[in-house]
Amino acid sequence: MSNTDERPQEVDCHAEPATAAVDGRLAVEILQSREVPLGGPRAMTVRRTLPQRQRSLIGAWCFADHYGPDDVSTTGGMDVPPHPHTGLQTVSWLFSGEVEHRDTLGSHAMVRPGELNLMTAGVGIAHTEVSTARTTILEGVQLWVALPDADRDTDPAFEHYVPPEVRLPGARARVFLGDLLGSRSPVHTFTPLLGAELTLGPGAHLDIRVRTDFEHGLLIDTGEVLVGETRVLRAQLAYVGTGADTIVVTNTGDGPARLILLGGTPFGEEVLMWWNFVGRTHEEIVRYREQWETGSLRFGQVQGYTGEIQHLAAPRLPNAVLRPRRNPAPEAGPMPTVTVSDHPEQHRYEVFDDGTLAGFSAYADRGGQRVVFHTEVAQEYGGRGLGTMLVAQLLEHIRTSGRRVVAVCPLVAAYLDKHRDQYADIADPVTPDVLSWLQSRSTGTAR
Repeated sequence: MSNTDERPQEVDCHAEPATAAVDGRLAVEILQSREVPLGGPRAMTVRRTLPQRQRSLIGAWCFADHYGPDDVSTTGGMDVPPHPHTGLQTVSWLFSGEVEHRDTLGSHAMVRPGELNLMTAGVGIAHTEVSTARTTILEGVQLWVALPDADRDTDPAFEHYVPPEVRLPGARARVFLGDLLGSRSPVHTFTPLLGAELTLGPGAHLDIRVRTDFEHGLLIDTGEVLVGETRVLRAQLAYVGTGADTIVVTNTGDGPARLILLGGTPFGEEVLMWWNFVGRTHEEIVRYREQWETGSLRFGQVQGYTGEIQHLAAPRLPNAVLRPRRNPAPEAGPMPTVTVSDHPEQHRYEVFDDGTLAGFSAYADRGGQRVVFHTEVAQEYGGRGLGTMLVAQLLEHIRTSGRRVVAVCPLVAAYLDKHRDQYADIADPVTPDVLSWLQSRSTGTAR
């Protein structure tokens, strides 16, 4: 999949692993996704959790897009024209639907649920991805792996693998990269990696034995889970640092929970990623872009693609030298744990940073409606995304409680507007009678 940001920022992928344990508890850092529209004649939106300012790498995993469920019979689905890659491997994994892959090696393959397609770009490759005509619902993840310096100019390659299903009490798994739960993938990687799909039944509890020298990320596709004691919602990625030998996952919902588990040893090199290129210097990125735009043999030609755009144009480079952006260096001491909980006696949801109250959202219940009218986060916690995390989790709590939400609070209203498809089924409009009721309640005259 192409990174179709019109103004992609350069990202320095540099490992800053965190400690996995805090006072005997599993320390979990929540990474929020951001929505990114894919371009081309058939647009779709993906949710991106890597890279971002908070963390750019988990092991050698440097990019994670999560998309769907997308009804392609109405939206048009995925159609990504020929586009280039360097210095990485792409990992395609579907939950539903089918995508046709073509590349400049002559590979022509179908990406289907439960089947891994891994493409090594190495020195350079181009490919296309198109959802097939018989696909109705499309859902999956597209992941990238950064190649170490010694191997980043390796010859391009393509591999296909169908991992067996591992059945566990209340759960099942497919290990597409690495070794987990007694299942080993034969697919070649250039650094130690783990990639697996896990599905937990309602109420299921899974103790996952993992390598202590790995850092891990758990990307939630459906449902909500506890990772250790931290609640993780759909489209969020839970990061666990090195040192953990067991990751405990519990499905807290009434339906199945599905997630992708990623892992790897911290990547010991600093790399520069811009658009679809992974390199080391500004000059390399400039050269890759120029070679792609001028039709260099480095990337070759994709045969058999019938879309309208035969060459996805590279974005313009910024009018400055591309400079790395690092993962923030970890603060001294253990990594803080962020949690959100409902306090009905105070009529508010509260967000805590390592046990300290950082903010809250106040609400009032009106029949089957929960009217959220005020949110605030303490100034010293600003800029860390705690408000967004608070709103996301309170909306999921409202959903599971069977209520409907009325967003009088501007922050909650803005979040609902941005994620209208996800919450349209539980959101009620702010009407004059709701405002009148809320006003009368504040003056003590509500009935």
